[in-house]
Amino acid sequence: MADKNNSNQVLDTGHEWDGIKEFDNPCPRWWLNALYLSGLFTIVYYILFPSLPLVNGSTEGLRGWTQITKYKEELAKVELKRAPFEDKLMVMSAEEILADQDMLNYVTGSSKVLFGDNCAACHGTGGNPTAGSGYPILADDDWLYGGAINEIMMSIANGRMGMMPAHAAMLNDEEVDQLVQFVIDTSNGVSNESGMNLYNTKGCVACHGSDATGIKLVGSANLADRVWRFAGSEDEIRYTILHGVNSTNDSQTRVAVMPQWSEKLAVMMEAKAYAIEEGEDPNDIDWSDELEGDEAERLTETEIKKLAVYVHQFGGGQ
Repeated sequence: MADKNNSNQVLDTGHEWDGIKEFDNPCPRWWLNALYLSGLFTIVYYILFPSLPLVNGSTEGLRGWTQITKYKEELAKVELKRAPFEDKLMVMSAEEILADQDMLNYVTGSSKVLFGDNCAACHGTGGNPTAGSGYPILADDDWLYGGAINEIMMSIANGRMGMMPAHAAMLNDEEVDQLVQFVIDTSNGVSNESGMNLYNTKGCVACHGSDATGIKLVGSANLADRVWRFAGSEDEIRYTILHGVNSTNDSQTRVAVMPQWSEKLAVMMEAKAYAIEEGEDPNDIDWSDELEGDEAERLTETEIKKLAVYVHQFGGGQ
């Protein structure tokens, strides 16, 4: 072998740049061994694991391992641990879950992803939507349709779409200004007698109540607090009065719709509530008469119970 310390005895490739010759020394043995081993590793990997893409998939490999298979195996372990809790949830009411600390801890901990997948896009992480977005805050104690656990369940199951008519064609500019000031004064606890007279005369009292604190049955806003669905500035209040909310005869109306997540559960809850009101046993309800069989279910009853409890624990549940 040529003496590496003597450049005149080392073969070169014949390439030279700026007086620098490219020698033809062999690669280091460790480097060649690593190259051969990496090639061998590649061949073994191709044999054992999915590797070559095909038209409808890939080669499966001798081990038949895939990320989906691994995911399903790990998911099965999680579901096995959750099974006892989930089985109990199916037969427990939301009130019973709130009264059972172990189940409450489980539901609160396991519903974060459920809320994130279905609710957080509108209501924000932790029930605090972006300011001015028009989505209700779930972490306070101001509820349009009630914050009791069953009322929250009904809101989720049935969805909500409150309606305030547009008043642009019903009020003149002076009346609009007067009502805007009345809302501002009322929210600040300031008496406005002339505004209250106009409030009653124009029919606002029918939805917002005699004391302007809203009516839960129709989901009307409480005008006497400082919680605003859209915003509490003078311009925003004026816009709501003029164009309403979900008003069918105004193209500029505010749109505020919560989708229905389980028509079936909503029907069942209404039927049970009616039976109790009539002094009947809800367990005696003939569901073949109450349900038509085609009621939509985007979420299961158990999932809605879990979400209702989760929202209730944000801090504003009544």
